[in-house]
Amino acid sequence: MNALILNIDWSAMLVSTGETLYMTLVSAVFTFLFGLLLGFVLFLTAKNGLYENRLIYRLTASFVNVFRSIPFIILIILLIPLTVLILRTMIGSTAALPAIIIGSAPFYARLVEIGLREVDKGVIEAAQSMGASRWQIVYKVFFPEALPAIVSGMTVTLIALISNTAMAGVIGAGGLGTIAYNEGFEANNNGITVIATLIILLIVFIIQIIGDQITRWIDKR
Repeated sequence: MNALILNIDWSAMLVSTGETLYMTLVSAVFTFLFGLLLGFVLFLTAKNGLYENRLIYRLTASFVNVFRSIPFIILIILLIPLTVLILRTMIGSTAALPAIIIGSAPFYARLVEIGLREVDKGVIEAAQSMGASRWQIVYKVFFPEALPAIVSGMTVTLIALISNTAMAGVIGAGGLGTIAYNEGFEANNNGITVIATLIILLIVFIIQIIGDQITRWIDKR
């Protein structure tokens, strides 16, 4: 056990952990924003929605379904031209962000849509009977009532984001995925792979605990 620990470059492991956290946190912000927007568009423009619009719903649903269905490792490859166009590079932690965001936002959008559909229709009818406008119903009824589900969905999405950063690391994005593959698997150093895996698990557990606590705190039901 001591030999395993001594055989690890802890400074490199620390840098890789920082890169993983960087990719996770930055992509989480944009995934939350885009996913929330897509989820509300899906819900509001669906049949019997407050802003029912068949064309917008079908276009949004098609985008969400397509990018939610593509395996992430393939999506990274497909988006290389876009990544190079935007960032002038296809290597590094920042270069992985477009693929991580585009791959995760549609997933989160569906979770947001599901959370909105679970809002009690009686609360909506009560707001309508009091003369609330459609926009008031959106931000004073739907959003507050669905907030626990929205936060819980973001917790699930964050954990998926970490998995995506690890896969992106295999093709040069940096982070714990890269060090586990290059320095662990290819160099036949199982200790590095084990430590990288344990750090990822620790990050996942921390995110899950924080997400659960926030969900319980805001859930007034």
